[in-house]
Amino acid sequence: MHIVLDDTAMAAAGQGNILASRLIHRAHAEPDWFLYAPACALVEADRARPGTAEHLAALPGITVLDLDLPAALAVARQETWAAAHAQYTAQPTPDRPDGAVIATTAPKRWEGQPVRVLDLTP
Repeated sequence: MHIVLDDTAMAAAGQGNILASRLIHRAHAEPDWFLYAPACALVEADRARPGTAEHLAALPGITVLDLDLPAALAVARQETWAAAHAQYTAQPTPDRPDGAVIATTAPKRWEGQPVRVLDLTP
């Protein structure tokens, strides 16, 4: 299972959201669970809740994804960097042929977008 945390999910994890905490635990404990934190979304989460970036980056089950050139080009065409980097990360790749699911506490943000969503709203 490949899951991308958007900025709202990252901020929720820092506030003790039980569903986000379960995802983090599974990504650490189960071999086929992967949790990704796109760098642009991580920045927005840290702006919303200072300390979030350091906390999430230190967790062993989370992979922070840099803004490489293909991601930068995708982000440049969008309105918000955080959502654009999360959406780019969720797209299919050779390592993730089915793409990834975006975990969020703001599922309406993703309506009409070509992504699968996991609602973390308690």
